Order: sequence, then structure tokens, then C-alpha cells
Amino acid sequence: MEEVYAFQVKVRGDSFNGHYTNGISLANSESVRRCKQVYKDDEKTVYEADNYKVTAYHIPKGDVIQCYTVFENTSSKDITIDLLSSFCIDNIEADVLHRATSFWSAEGKLLTQKLTDLNMEPSWNKHGTRIEKFGQIGSMPVRKWFPYAVLENNATGEFIGVQIYCASSWQIEVFRTADPVSLCGGLADFDYGHWCKCIRSGESFTTPRAVVAKGKSLLEVSDKLVKAQNPRIADVDKDMPIIYNEYCTTWGNPTLDNVKKICEALKDTKVRYLVIDSGWYKQPDKFWWDTIGDWDESPELFPNGIKEMTDMIKSYGLIPGIWFEFEKAATLSQLYEQTEHLLKRFGDPINVDGQRFLDMRDDWCIDYLSRKVIDFLKKNGFGYIKIDYNDTIGVGCDGAESLGEGLRQSVLGTQKFFKKLSDEIPSLVIENCSSGGHRLEPSMMELVSQASFSDAHECKSIPVIAANLHRVIRPEQSQIWAVLRAADDIHRVNYTLSSAFLGRMCLSGEIFDIDQRAWDTTHKAIDFYDEVKHIIKNGVTTVIDCKCNDYNNLTGYQAVLREYGDEALLVVHTFENGANPDIDKYLSGYNILDTFGSELDGAFRGKAFFLRR
Repeated sequence: MEEVYAFQVKVRGDSFNGHYTNGISLANSESVRRCKQVYKDDEKTVYEADNYKVTAYHIPKGDVIQCYTVFENTSSKDITIDLLSSFCIDNIEADVLHRATSFWSAEGKLLTQKLTDLNMEPSWNKHGTRIEKFGQIGSMPVRKWFPYAVLENNATGEFIGVQIYCASSWQIEVFRTADPVSLCGGLADFDYGHWCKCIRSGESFTTPRAVVAKGKSLLEVSDKLVKAQNPRIADVDKDMPIIYNEYCTTWGNPTLDNVKKICEALKDTKVRYLVIDSGWYKQPDKFWWDTIGDWDESPELFPNGIKEMTDMIKSYGLIPGIWFEFEKAATLSQLYEQTEHLLKRFGDPINVDGQRFLDMRDDWCIDYLSRKVIDFLKKNGFGYIKIDYNDTIGVGCDGAESLGEGLRQSVLGTQKFFKKLSDEIPSLVIENCSSGGHRLEPSMMELVSQASFSDAHECKSIPVIAANLHRVIRPEQSQIWAVLRAADDIHRVNYTLSSAFLGRMCLSGEIFDIDQRAWDTTHKAIDFYDEVKHIIKNGVTTVIDCKCNDYNNLTGYQAVLREYGDEALLVVHTFENGANPDIDKYLSGYNILDTFGSELDGAFRGKAFFLRR
């Protein structure tokens, strides 16, 4: 049975669907039933009702189908819509649902469930719709779930999957009344995300994009979805250079002396960026976290101005980077009290753990940030910006016809400022961070060169999280932290550095204090990364073999195979009771060109293999 690309819409005032769905789903309402198909070609299907027109786009683009929906008000009166899907696919034969779950420092854990385990088998007389609805509410689009789902037909081995390009509230629904299954999603609807939109007479509204792919395995579908992302990567960053971030070294105290010690250690390496993280703006007698928003360089840390530090970094052949969280204002900042420029809900400023949010729809805020961020970067010669975002607006904000629409507009304002950064400083490398991975969503990833993969900076679960992300973002953008400590034995050093081969290598820690053996090992890891980074960038991940489900108590092992032409990269990590794993099946047919790491004869060892047929 061939899948059918359709749409879902709910016009306010129309009847809800029956089948016990009201309050769970707005799909299959009278608004859909009133529509008649009037045109169809390979790229779109057009439907008309008496007072509106819906065009569902399903455009083939290489290995994927790009979907979005346009609603046009053809009447003489305003129409309010409470739901409009980005995509809807009917007639899917499937019995398994794959999703990527996510919490702080635990990004991308795969959840695979039979539809019968979700109680979704049809009823005895095909009455009563079965629904599995999930999503995210707020301005951290990867929270609890990634905007990603894959359905599998276990009998035929066929898979169909989707990613939604939406950095505000979103939803995905799997539903059936009888066989087969439907999959739809897009902006979170009014019931789920307090979103509605008033469409004036003669006007239209276009949804965010979604991308759909089919294949013979979960990893094949995921690879097609990921490769459909089209990121803006700065020219200087296209060869995947190595980053050093000083956060896990100075912990918010980036003094000139501290940074000079780091520069001295890095001067003979292939590291390209030295990123100054949070704390550079701290003011006398105030904790740096509480002054976010004013963005005045610290007179204590930089009595001669921060340009003295950037000039020093450049003198070592490094590109200086800097951390901002420019969408926020903390309690001790002057901006915190300028509530006319901050987001509100029901008239009160939205306050989360002592921080408020700039209204990124407000021209005043854009002008303020242009001075405080863009002009600052230009004046001081920064070539790299790490943009962090450490909490969420929640359901939405005032200023539009619904809280959810206010949220959508504010998030689009943020994305517009990201584009402004790139337009004004074309060479700028932008890193997307949100307490680690809370913004690893396609529309955000397309605006940046790279992203922090997680805040699990020194956890043993780093390689597992890093492998998870191969299903949802491009490894060439996935910045994996390798924090080095003087107390680490050589196996820990190898375990840590091997993890970085699962994405972009980012070093941190007291590299000036580690012993010579650890430093020599780090140099070897850098050289090995140079050998294999073309596979990381261009390859296809064909194996993620990891049976461990408890990230705090890792057992067994993980093997990740990424192939590119006649070459491959195999990265293996052992956990408790995982020594001497059987990896011959992954090495079969290949010659080993080079290796890095420890022998895999104990717990928590890491080893990587550069292979060629």
C-alpha cells in the first residue's frame, strides 16, 4: 500500500472529531472533511473548502521529501486556526515506533516500542481512535524528545521517518482507527501548545518545514534525514578544526594569566580555536551568573580591556572565541529591570530561576544586541561565538493572538538575529549551545557551524550520547568534549579522546598540568583525528551497537562504524563487564591503517580504528 501525503487542519468553530479524541488530538476534524481535493502533482496537493484553501507541499529533494502546508483564507472574514500540520502521511503499514528521547546530559537515547505496547492495535469494530502524541512545549526544542520519529514495518523491513524544523513548540502524532497508521506533526496545536493563528481575509500562513525519508534500516533513514540538513558553516570551519574551550579549566575565571598558560600549551598543536566561556563579564562583588544581560567586560579580569587577551590569543596563531547568552537578563543586570523589552505572560515578566527573557521581536532588543554582541565581536577581533541558552520560556508569551504564537514569533526573532550575526561577520564561527543539547534541532543547526553535543563534559556516558546524535544531527557539527585531568590514568585519557572521534574534537581541562605521557597521547589523538575527519564529515553511520540502557551504570560495550567509500572509522568503548568485545565482525573485509587508544581488555577503555578495504 502506497503512503498518501495529506494534511491536518482545525478551524475554530468547526466540529471536533469523534472517536474519543477531543482533548487528545485536533486531527481529523470537520475542517479536514470539508475540504475537497482540486489539484495534485508531484510536489503539491491542493484542497478547497467554501472559505479557505489548503496546499500540502510534498517536494522530492534527493533522498527526502520536503513537506510544509499553506493555509489561505479565501473568505471575507477572519479565520482562526487551532491546528495546521507541516506534514501528514496516511496509509503507513507499520508496527514499531522509534523515537529519540532527551534530557539534560542524556541527549538522544533511542526508545523503540511496538505499537501494541503503546496499546494502539485497532478495536474489535474499528471504532475509537488510537493516538500516541508527543512533543515539546517551549523555546528549548529538544527537551524530553527530539522532533524526530521513525515508523518500521517489521515484516517487510521498511522504515519511514521524519524530522520537523521548528525551534518553538512542536508535536508529532501517530494515530489509527483501523489499519493502517497515520503520522502527522508540526507546530504544537492549541490544546497542546496554546497555539492558534488568526488569518485575515485574503492572507495566508505557512507552516515550518518537515523532512521525510524512507529506507531499509533505522540508520539509513536517519542518515538521509540528517544529510538533508543544510547548515551554514563558516569557511574557516569547513575542514573541522579542533576547539579548545577553557570552561572546564577556569570555571568562569578566565584571567589573562590562565589563558596565557593555555596558549603556551596549545602553541605546537593543530588546535585552531581558543574559546573563552562564561564569566568574562563578571563585575566587582557580583557572581558572574547574576549579571548576564549587561555584557560589560570585567574590569577585574581585563583591566586593560579584553582586546589585550584576544591579541595575545592571536599571537599564538589561534582564533579567539567568546561565550554569550544574549537572550536572557539575570537578576543583578540593569537589563533585568527594563521590563518593557522583556517577555511577559498575562502582563507579568516571565521569570525562570532568576532570569528573564528578551523580546526578540522588539527592534530595541535587536539594536541593543547589535551593539553589545556584534560590535563587541568586531571591535575585539573575535572569530568564534558560543551562543548558550540555559532555560525555556515555557508555553509562550504575550503579544500575539495566543501564547504559542507569541513564542513562535519570539523564537523566529532569535533565529533572525543568528542570521544577522552571519551576515555582518561572514567569517564568524557560530556554536549552538543550550545547556548542552536542548537546541539540536534542524532549523537551529542550519544557522550554525557546530553545536555543543551535551553538558555531560566528564561523564562516562559521553561516547553513548555522542553516538546517539548520529541519528539526528551531522557529526561534523557535533562538538564532543574531551576534558583532560592530571589525575587521569592513560586508559581514562584514551577513553575520553576516543569519544571525540564520534564528532568534532573539543579539548578542555588542565592541559598544562597533565604528564608527558598523557600529552603525547593527546598529540597522537589529534593526528588520528586529522586522518579520519573526512569520514566523520562525509561518511554514513552503518552500525551503532550498544545494548546498555542505564547511562549511570554502563555495562557491555559500544561499537560505532562509520563508512565512506572504501574507508571506515570504527570507534569502540568498553564498560563494566565489557572487556574483549567481539568486534571482528566490524573489522572483517578491512585492513587496519591506524589505531588510537587502549587495548580493549578491561572496563572503560576506548579504541578507534582507521580502516580501508
